[in-house]
Amino acid sequence: MNEAAPNIRHQTVSDLEAYFLSIGDKKFRARQVYEWIWQKQAHDFDAMTNLSKELRQKLSADFSLPALRVDATQFSADGTIKSRFKTFDNHLVEGVLIPTDERKTACVSSQIGCSLSCKFCATGYMDRKRNLTYDEIYDQVVLINQQSENTYQKKLSNIVFMGMGEPLMNYSNVLKAIERISAEDGLFMSPKRITVSTAGVAKQIKKLGDDQVRFKLALSLHAPTDEKRNQIMPINESNNIKVLIEALNYFYKQTGNEITLEYILFRDLNDSEKDAQDLTRIYRQVPADLINIIEYNPIDAFLFNKPTEEGIQRFMGILEANKVNARLRRSRGKDIDAACGQLANKTK
Repeated sequence: MNEAAPNIRHQTVSDLEAYFLSIGDKKFRARQVYEWIWQKQAHDFDAMTNLSKELRQKLSADFSLPALRVDATQFSADGTIKSRFKTFDNHLVEGVLIPTDERKTACVSSQIGCSLSCKFCATGYMDRKRNLTYDEIYDQVVLINQQSENTYQKKLSNIVFMGMGEPLMNYSNVLKAIERISAEDGLFMSPKRITVSTAGVAKQIKKLGDDQVRFKLALSLHAPTDEKRNQIMPINESNNIKVLIEALNYFYKQTGNEITLEYILFRDLNDSEKDAQDLTRIYRQVPADLINIIEYNPIDAFLFNKPTEEGIQRFMGILEANKVNARLRRSRGKDIDAACGQLANKTK
C-alpha cells in the first residue's frame, strides 16, 4: 500500500467511478470497492477478493487505506471493555464498550486529546494533537462492535460520542462519520441510537439544528450557575448557561430530537439543596427529556471528591420532588479508568 497516496475512504463513489474509467475499467468497480471499504470493513486491498489480483495491486499503488488498530485492551470486572487504538501516524486514542442486559453501547472519541481543559476530565489535561478523521471514528465503531459480537454475541445497540475530545470542535468529521455509520451502504444503524455529547459550543449546537441532524444531543452541564461552571469548565466563559439554553431551544425547534443534560456530582461544589433548585430552574427552560446525574470518577489530578451516598440520594430526592426526570447513572469500568472523564491513554 502506498501510504503517501490518497486515502481511498476519502473518495466518493463518483471519484472512484472516474478513477476506474481513467484506467480503462468499468464504472461498477466503484460500487464493489465502496462496499468493501464500508460495509465489509476491509482494511487491506488484498481482502477485496472479487477484484483481480492485478487490479488490487493497482489500487494498492494508487491509494492508501489507513485504519485504526487495537493497540491494547483492558477488561473491567463489570464487563466493560476499554480499547486503546493506534492511528496510522502512531497517535493513541481510547474507546469503550459498555454492556448492560438491555444494550451494548460504544463510547467513541472524536479527537486525539482535547483543548477544552475541563478540570474534572483526564482528557482535558492532555494536549489536543489533532482531530480524528471520519473513517477513524467509523473504525472505532467497527472494532468495538466486533468486540461486542465476540464477547457478548450481540451487535452494538447504541453509540455515544462521549470519549476523548469535543465532538462539535470536529464538526464535519463527526457528522460524516455518523452519515457513514447510519448509511444503508455503511453500518446502517439508526441515528436515533446515536448521541453526541458536547461541553457546550453554542454556535455549533445551532448549526446542528440548521443541518437537521437526526441524532440525539447531550449537554455536559455539570454546574447550575455560571460562577460554578466557570470554575470547572473554561468554555463557559464564552458559552454561558443563558447562551446554551437559547442554543438548545433552537436545536429542538429545528429538529425535535431528544436532548439530555449531563450533571456530574462533586462534593461541596454542586451538590447542595440550592444547586438542585438551580438545576431544576435550568431544566424548566430547556426541552430536555432527562437529566443524567453521574457519579464522579477520580482522576490523577485529584481536585474533587464524590458526594456521600446520603448526599447523592438527598440531591436526587430534591429533583424528584420538583418533578424533574432525573436518573442516577452509576459508573462502569472505574477499575480500568474507562468511566466518565477517565480516558487519558494511561495504559503502557
